Amino acid sequence: MKIKSQKDFWSGLMFLVVGIGFAWGATEYSFGSSARPGPGYFPFGLGVLLAILGGAVLFKALTIESEGGDPIGGVAWKPLLIIVAAVVLFGVMLPRLGLAITLPVLIVFSAMAGDEFRWRGAVLSAAVLTVGSWFIFVWGLSLVLPVWPTIFGG
Repeated sequence: MKIKSQKDFWSGLMFLVVGIGFAWGATEYSFGSSARPGPGYFPFGLGVLLAILGGAVLFKALTIESEGGDPIGGVAWKPLLIIVAAVVLFGVMLPRLGLAITLPVLIVFSAMAGDEFRWRGAVLSAAVLTVGSWFIFVWGLSLVLPVWPTIFGG
């Protein structure tokens, strides 16, 4: 069988493998029932859906012809490294500096990974997403997250 779209083939294979991995890992937790789902219920369903999506994309890559075989380009190292560093930075900063400082830093830093970075847009996004995150997670869901740096009383 010939691969007719390299991009679809590799992305479909990745979705399939990750979906199977999540579904398999979720079997270690109790499922519960539809009325009272356990901790394994959602990850298992999500893993199965991801595997089905991966299978569909993989099938498309093997059956539908694409122009020039749709080759995979080079790896965009700068954005990849910036996003990974931003996630690590978020994990390190959140317990110490709180949500109000950490989230804007993460958003502005992550925005630098794009080709069309603009300070105004990044700062506006940071403000809106920080207020929205506080509203949803701290106020709405009552999650215990440090909002302010620990020197201000957490």
